[in-house]
Amino acid sequence: MLFTLKKFVGGLLMPLPFLLIVMGLALILLWFTRWQKSGKTLFTLSWLALLLISLQPVADRLLLPLEKQYATYQGNDQVDYIVVLGGGYTFNPNWAPSANLFANSLPRVTEGIRLYRAHPNAKMVFTGSAGPNSQSSAKTAAQVAESLGVPAEDIIALEQPKDTVEEAAAVATLVGDKPFLLVTSASHLPRAIKFFTTKGLHPIPAPANQLAITTPLHSWERTIPAAAYLGHSERAWYETLGLLWQKLTGNKNDE
Repeated sequence: MLFTLKKFVGGLLMPLPFLLIVMGLALILLWFTRWQKSGKTLFTLSWLALLLISLQPVADRLLLPLEKQYATYQGNDQVDYIVVLGGGYTFNPNWAPSANLFANSLPRVTEGIRLYRAHPNAKMVFTGSAGPNSQSSAKTAAQVAESLGVPAEDIIALEQPKDTVEEAAAVATLVGDKPFLLVTSASHLPRAIKFFTTKGLHPIPAPANQLAITTPLHSWERTIPAAAYLGHSERAWYETLGLLWQKLTGNKNDE
């Protein structure tokens, strides 16, 4: 119950729902009260904020400080495990396996497979519980890896963890004090590393799913608002809130 409440409240604090709530309050002021100036000011500010965080230069400037903390892994450390953290997913058995993984999940799995090819003696470990679906996130990601050529005997699915704290605890039981590659979204990795090292583990950071664009773009791609860039801002805000909560709770709870 507490986990569901945390996710619900956290969802409302994301930029789009939060700004829509503010706009709704502004419309109430404009339509049903005499506070016309306050309503106009509130609506204008929330509309302007939504516009700005939907622009590529703003969104990616917010996200880049999180993503650039760890470079793409190109090392050759001897590891027995490649741990791929769970992300958003659904499960429809009639779909292609990869279609069940949301945008933040599939790049984690494919980066994990790339690293597996470079470390063929390692085991791939997928984490994540079932939630409302009939199949867990871990098992769904494992099926994608298997469909892309990873042998079933080299795959371990940890299907109980609901968040990063629980993922760290489950991985600790499996790997002990051995170093391992930790694969998750680049923006999530700074927070994940803290949770895992707090458990006394020795993760080697392996970022995936980098989103903040630093390469050249067409002028219209930089000046026209887009849902994709709003998503980048949302990712930056989500992880910033998570880091603040992590600091307040001393790494004991996930966001």
